[in-house]
Amino acid sequence: MSHATHANAALTPRARLRLARLVVDQGWPLARAAERYDVSWRTAKKWADRYRDEGPAGMLDRSSAPHRQPNRTPAPVVRKIVHLRWKQRLGPVEIGDRLGMPASTVHAVLVRCRINRLTHLDRATGEPIRRYEHDHPGDLIHVDVKKLGKIPDGGGWRYLGRQQGDKNRSSTAARTGGRNKYGHALVGTCYLHTVIDDHSRVAYVEARED
Repeated sequence: MSHATHANAALTPRARLRLARLVVDQGWPLARAAERYDVSWRTAKKWADRYRDEGPAGMLDRSSAPHRQPNRTPAPVVRKIVHLRWKQRLGPVEIGDRLGMPASTVHAVLVRCRINRLTHLDRATGEPIRRYEHDHPGDLIHVDVKKLGKIPDGGGWRYLGRQQGDKNRSSTAARTGGRNKYGHALVGTCYLHTVIDDHSRVAYVEARED
């Protein structure tokens, strides 16, 4: 299984593990291991120490966010921001004016709470929309069928105008034999069968006659 690596990382988790094992398990000097993987000895020491303390699991990247954030918006203020967003659908500027704080701070709170876009909120209740997702591909398949009128050969009247569209419709009906009981030209319908995998959101669409 592959893991995402930090954009600025010099080594992948697998390479870090190999480097750390050379030092810890095989006794290579730090300088030699660092030269082998073209990194500094400090980097080699970091991964060797991490492997010694945490094993292979320690080779994965950690969040760069600080453990403590003394300037983070206090919880009571966050609750006020969320309340104004949910109940009154106010934007960062309006909320900032009411609470006497920068709109940029309000926006950061809304992003952190995942309600920075009104489309993330239920129209009726104002509550965040919680989307579910099955754990594995194939666990749940969504199927939908939509009936659509076919487009005449050469295009329909909405694109070409009524005169040319009707002419195309008649010529298509003559080719396919499509006429109703009143003799009006028919081009028929098709049914779009759409299948979406719940986990991966991979979609497949196929046009069928029924």
